[in-house]
Amino acid sequence: MPALIFDCDGVLADTERYGHLPAFNETFAAFGIPVRWSDAEYAEKLLIGGGKERMAAILTPEFVAANNLPTDEVGRQAMLGEWHRHKTAAYTEMVAAGATPARPGIARIVAEAASAGWQLAVASTSAEASVRAVLEHAVGVHRSKDFAVFAGDVVPAKKPDPAIYQLAVRSLAVQPDQVVVVEDSRNGLQAATGAGLACVVTVSTYTADEDFSGAALVVSSLGDPDGEAAEVLADPFALRPKRAVRLSDLATLLDRARQPRPETRENR
Repeated sequence: MPALIFDCDGVLADTERYGHLPAFNETFAAFGIPVRWSDAEYAEKLLIGGGKERMAAILTPEFVAANNLPTDEVGRQAMLGEWHRHKTAAYTEMVAAGATPARPGIARIVAEAASAGWQLAVASTSAEASVRAVLEHAVGVHRSKDFAVFAGDVVPAKKPDPAIYQLAVRSLAVQPDQVVVVEDSRNGLQAATGAGLACVVTVSTYTADEDFSGAALVVSSLGDPDGEAAEVLADPFALRPKRAVRLSDLATLLDRARQPRPETRENR
């Protein structure tokens, strides 16, 4: 049985700019930390996988000393855990309030996959509570129950390490050539391809200029037949989706990915 695995942030919804960034800044303010990330600064922080890891990036020796923060590792981890729990709660409230609308085509292609018997999953470095909140908002509470969720610290290494996708493949009991991943970032693409999986990229707010070499398809979004059209940015397998990426396109992708690729201008 094939499987369709989604990243969460930037894929299911445009959560980074309208959810995570304000939740990080609200958390810093709540704990009296003199940090407020700008849009440009947060774009840089997204190169770091994981929310706690992004917050830990501010903890230079100079910053720790100036703000009287814990210097021992146990205290540091306890502090980061408290910050992250607060941030997750703030973020899930924002999602519930509708601050992060689902991206085009998500509910549609999930319904197509479920009807065709594909397995569904989310693999994300975000906290599980955050992922489930976005998933329920994007596809509905009832449909979200069809998903396996692999999130947060379920593996020791975050993307671009392939560990979370390797775990998903084992847990879903599928072969790598039966899986299509939908990602939005270079880190996510590297994690998916590092696990031997075909990866479709839907570029998002902060990732449009990243290098997506190795992706099986790069589009502006999955698109909807009667709504926003998907713009094809790279199509090495010549899928040629029309207005929207359909489940039939993903099935064709799996078939073509198993075959030797022809020599074309795009993959020379």
